[in-house]
Amino acid sequence: MERRRIHIGIIGLGLMGKEFASAVARWHHLLSDDPVPVLTGICDRINASHSWFTDCFPGIRIATDDYRELLECPDIDAVYCAVPHHLHERFYTDIIRSGKHLLGEKPFGIDEAANRKIMEVIAQHPGTVVRCSSEFPYFPACQRLVQWLKEGRYGRLMEVRAGFHHASDMDLTKPVNWKRMTEFNGEYGCMGDLGLHTLHVPFRMGWKPHNVFADLQKIAEYRPDGKGGVVPCKTWDNAVLTCKCTDPATGKDFSMAVETKRMAPGATNNWFIEVYGTEGSAKFSTHNPKAFYNLETKGKEQGWTCTDTGSQSAISSITGGIFEFGFSDAFQQMIGAFMNEFSDNPEKHPFRNVMPEETAWSHCLFTAALESERTGKKMDVEYDKIK
Repeated sequence: MERRRIHIGIIGLGLMGKEFASAVARWHHLLSDDPVPVLTGICDRINASHSWFTDCFPGIRIATDDYRELLECPDIDAVYCAVPHHLHERFYTDIIRSGKHLLGEKPFGIDEAANRKIMEVIAQHPGTVVRCSSEFPYFPACQRLVQWLKEGRYGRLMEVRAGFHHASDMDLTKPVNWKRMTEFNGEYGCMGDLGLHTLHVPFRMGWKPHNVFADLQKIAEYRPDGKGGVVPCKTWDNAVLTCKCTDPATGKDFSMAVETKRMAPGATNNWFIEVYGTEGSAKFSTHNPKAFYNLETKGKEQGWTCTDTGSQSAISSITGGIFEFGFSDAFQQMIGAFMNEFSDNPEKHPFRNVMPEETAWSHCLFTAALESERTGKKMDVEYDKIK
């Protein structure tokens, strides 16, 4: 039987737009009977960015600099949208209202008010699939950790650490870009840019912070403007959020630290999660992407076990299980989870994409974190504002 085709349009043809297209180009890498994505349309206001896509994908039916033209195209079923944060509210709501399904980038709105508008439109279109991008949990070793968590092998939670560290901004000669400007990136700074990645696994486990104490840093106060001058950097470079959560599996409280850092010496692109419990502990980091670390608590001496997981992904692939798995594979697995939403059984995937309500929870947390930084106090996280 011929597999269903989902015709995709990409809005925003930068780094992540190319990554999405590349994953589609090698779709037969996956061994799945789920629907197949077909790159059918592209949109970017910079027309010069179109050529790579049209050269590589001769089946593209529409290439435009006006996203509304893409939304009006009857050949498009779904849209992957990767645009700066200040455009999320307008673009995402227009996409959903047009009847297209959406895989959008984080943080799903420049601030809490924008996210609330997006959530309202989602509620008005219940038949539309809307998900948020987050690829790092799809590394096989992290999926092993998720299964370990679902089995409750930690006992009572004591502490969780989740983080995303970059070091590229350690270069103080790096020119300013939109992610360092509040008018485009938002007041959240590094939290909005990196934070939802760190929260995908905790939120999926039901670990929603009910209070937060925030330590936010603006380290690089000025950067070159690329024109011979310097301009202020207005966004937060680093953030450490100390939270109190309740584990629904035990009903017991535990501490969770969420770290988002653009200035982390030595960290090229390090995403990690560490879980510490009374009966067992586990951790994963993209710094050592094949390694699943865990220990079982027995007496006063414990030792970490490292399992080399290889390439056994959530959606099976043609790659042998002993071989390497990388970011592009994780990105393709994330799209695979999105495609699974259009199958006869979307619940079958072991780890679905970030859900709209999880983006709303992140905005509640980041808004409280900003207030914590302003007041110097621990703040309650208010989820009752979500409709």
